Amino acid sequence: MSTPSTPCAGQAQPQPELDIRFPAGVNRIAGVVETVVALARQLYGETDQEQELALALTESLANAVKHGSKNNPALEVQCQVIVDGRSMKVMVRDSGPGFEPGSVANPLESAGLTSDHGRGLFMIRQLVDEVRFERNGAEIWMTKRF
Repeated sequence: MSTPSTPCAGQAQPQPELDIRFPAGVNRIAGVVETVVALARQLYGETDQEQELALALTESLANAVKHGSKNNPALEVQCQVIVDGRSMKVMVRDSGPGFEPGSVANPLESAGLTSDHGRGLFMIRQLVDEVRFERNGAEIWMTKRF
């Protein structure tokens, strides 16, 4: 099992609560989202936060399937969830080469208004508390506080 980043000497890595891997296909997204939301509800009860997480996760999984893995079921998409007290850290990793997140235009600024993509990343950033990219953009880490 892979880890999100290199730990400092002597620092233990948290173990994922969920580690879901599936062939890249949009038909698999809903099941993954339902599993993660069920865990959030089990841990934190029903709140608006789990619905926000569901939307962000749906978008990040769609990006991983469509853009990163090019809808190729021979490639794998991975979703890990790490529970950290009142926060869930959700990682989505695709099999693609990645991208430069900073190159995606803000959809609220002139360059982004006419773009045919980039709204999903904007939406993800609005719905979760922290976002970071690893592996040249082929991996997104989202933190949602409950």
